[in-house]
Amino acid sequence: MSEVSTRAWTRPHDWAEVVIGVVAALSPLWLSTSNAAMWTMVVLGALVAIDGLVSLGAPGAVYGEGIQIVLGVLLFIAPWVIGYTEMNGASWTSWVAGALTIIASVAAMPVAQAAHRTAGQH
Repeated sequence: MSEVSTRAWTRPHDWAEVVIGVVAALSPLWLSTSNAAMWTMVVLGALVAIDGLVSLGAPGAVYGEGIQIVLGVLLFIAPWVIGYTEMNGASWTSWVAGALTIIASVAAMPVAQAAHRTAGQH
């Protein structure tokens, strides 16, 4: 395991989560949405970005990746649950952002676990 992945503010997985969250949160600015779809994307996107920032600042916090997986699933299923599947831009943004959040979080899980173990050794 490289030292870079255990230091704060250096993990690319977490930076990806921040970017994905910001894009999802801001996407209602350029997409056609309903009020419910807009707030769903803004809130879930902001939570993904915030949790990504927390994971960047505390690379050994394994729980953050678990939270990201849950947020990614919520973002992915939101078009069906909230009812905006007919809004192609909004629904596809939710599906893609949700899937990418899940993928980034699953990929980051072993790195976070290694950082957690390394932090416990000091």
